[in-house]
Amino acid sequence: MYEPVTGFLCILAGAGLGVIFFGGLWWTLRRGLASPRPALWFLASLVLRTSIVLTGFYFVGREHWQQMVACLLGFIIARFIVLRLTDAPKGKRNTSTKEAGHATES
Repeated sequence: MYEPVTGFLCILAGAGLGVIFFGGLWWTLRRGLASPRPALWFLASLVLRTSIVLTGFYFVGREHWQQMVACLLGFIIARFIVLRLTDAPKGKRNTSTKEAGHATES
């Protein structure tokens, strides 16, 4: 039987995995863009982050599909939290690039 406490713990585990994945991506972008070998940074980070997250999902959701869904929910929540925390302040954003408009605009 599926318990609410187990679901909450699965959400927390998914959030932790999301913080590792998306926080690691943010860290890799900062380090990789300043590196003389960015491809190595990005490839190594992708392999490491993906293997950690897939292993975590396997151990959290191996018994019930509900645990896997709760873990995925926590992972998605963590994405929004990390995005909010790592977003550049409005004064520091690069506004020199022109954004693409719709095809119907002239």
